[in-house]
Amino acid sequence: MGWKHRLIGAGFAACRAPGLTRIVGRRAQGLGAILMFHHVRPWRERAYAPNRELEITPGFLDETLRLLARRGWIVVSLDEAVERVRAGGGDRPFAALTFDDGYRDNEEWALPILAREKAPATFFATTGFMNRSARLWWLEVEEAVRRARAIEVEIGGVPITLSCASDPEKEKAAEKLLALLRASPQDEVDRVVGDLSRRHGVDGAALVEELCLDKKEIAALSAHPLLAIGAHTRGHPMLATISRERAFDEIAGGKADLEALTGKPIRHLAYPVGDPGSAGAREFAMAREAGYEAAVTTRPGMLFPEHAAHITALPRLSVNGRFQSIANLDALLTGLPFALWNRGRRVSA
Repeated sequence: MGWKHRLIGAGFAACRAPGLTRIVGRRAQGLGAILMFHHVRPWRERAYAPNRELEITPGFLDETLRLLARRGWIVVSLDEAVERVRAGGGDRPFAALTFDDGYRDNEEWALPILAREKAPATFFATTGFMNRSARLWWLEVEEAVRRARAIEVEIGGVPITLSCASDPEKEKAAEKLLALLRASPQDEVDRVVGDLSRRHGVDGAALVEELCLDKKEIAALSAHPLLAIGAHTRGHPMLATISRERAFDEIAGGKADLEALTGKPIRHLAYPVGDPGSAGAREFAMAREAGYEAAVTTRPGMLFPEHAAHITALPRLSVNGRFQSIANLDALLTGLPFALWNRGRRVSA
């Protein structure tokens, strides 16, 4: 486990200190939170899993919903969450559930739990995954490192050689590559990942076919009474690293594609990757221009009345697969970790 994950773990431990959340009270909790999920599926035991944070088990999703109920939180649609932010809140804290990318396991494993608990949710679909024209580049990196004994790449003009002889070495190599690529322009990501996949025999199209919902499946899900379909662009690029013209096509085009497919208005957008290096003021303005009612980032935080003025830059609470414990999630729901992370600022936009 890398330093970043150890730091997060230490933060969870600190936030569980006796009396600390009682001192903070509801000031850090705010109105509630938008929860972010990716894969929901049974865990397949393996030592090498560099994208582990993007995967939780169905059992943990179930535990999450039960924890919210015990805490007195209500689960609402993203539409209602936005309305509550604009209204300044309600009598109880609320959670909106969001699932990014459009994975088939969301339908297979998450939806039955949501249906049993009558919990509304938003599935954010990348139309390039749906129509098989985009790539799951972070999973291609994972698979290339899995197959390699060593990796040689050039990123930003800097040659890099990484040993991948053992599972711990593979984990470190993939973690470094993913971090470097997330800090690179999208065109550089595409070049590097394309080269890695060719040299190590990774079939990116097969990964998308195996893991992602197709057009017919997304259309069917759009009719489910508990689900809303949201847009996650066409090709899942880090929008802030591409031209304005291309970024607007991604933002507005994903909306248009899904509206044509489902026959319904698409009200919400999730920015791919969604951190400050991938979505900022330019993208927040473009989301408004494209006609979205709200948009969500991956910037960590709770929701406050002040977010009504930043409705296309809403934060989310990531349910992290590396830290699947109710104690950790309970600490997050206090809002205290985010208050510390954001240095007391309620809005990071």
